[in-house]
Amino acid sequence: MRVVEETENLFRITRFGMINCFLVREADGFTLVDTGLRGSAGAILGTAKCWGASIRRIVLTHAHIDHIGSLDSLMAALPSAELAVGKRESRLLRKDLTLDEGEKGKTLSGFTGAQARPGRFLEEGDRIGSLKAVASPGHTPGHMAYLDVRDNALIAGDAITTQTGMVVAGVLKPLFPFPALFSWNAALSLKSALKLRRLNPSILAVGHGPTIVSPADEMDLAIEEAFRQHPEAKEKAD
Repeated sequence: MRVVEETENLFRITRFGMINCFLVREADGFTLVDTGLRGSAGAILGTAKCWGASIRRIVLTHAHIDHIGSLDSLMAALPSAELAVGKRESRLLRKDLTLDEGEKGKTLSGFTGAQARPGRFLEEGDRIGSLKAVASPGHTPGHMAYLDVRDNALIAGDAITTQTGMVVAGVLKPLFPFPALFSWNAALSLKSALKLRRLNPSILAVGHGPTIVSPADEMDLAIEEAFRQHPEAKEKAD
């Protein structure tokens, strides 16, 4: 595990050089955003202890295996912690892959489910600590990003990746094809990327890749590439 202090309130924990989760400092302790792969719980708990606070809340950007893998272990170790997840995404956490009327995309995959059940279901604009939930569907039907209202730092989950340069979910990049392979609806992902860009984040933290400071220009270029690969998304984005 590698730990990077991105800001005084944001700490990135990286496993295998490419799978991130984040600790967000609050007055009463930490909010953990995502839980990494199975086997990450010990390192996450140790990192929080090293920085002198307990994990009070766990929030999920989405329910893919690399984001919920250590959820059950962490909830067992933190029985008083609050678990929050987007209302739509909560069904995927239960391995319910049914789609709502009007939802269209590729076959859903990468959802192993978890035993832990959320105590809170988030929707657009809800607050959990200093984080504001931002609905950003496309990578998955109920994907959520989280904006820290104190400094406008954005934790974007897999709506955008930076592992081999900034890439919008659904865009194929041969050196790192996963944003395309595992994204459910590329056109909807692009619409969400535009929404996140309009937030004008000071920092962009993502599920895969380094955190980017002042990311506006790189976000613009990534969105342009997404439109080149998915011109059919123009109508949806408008």
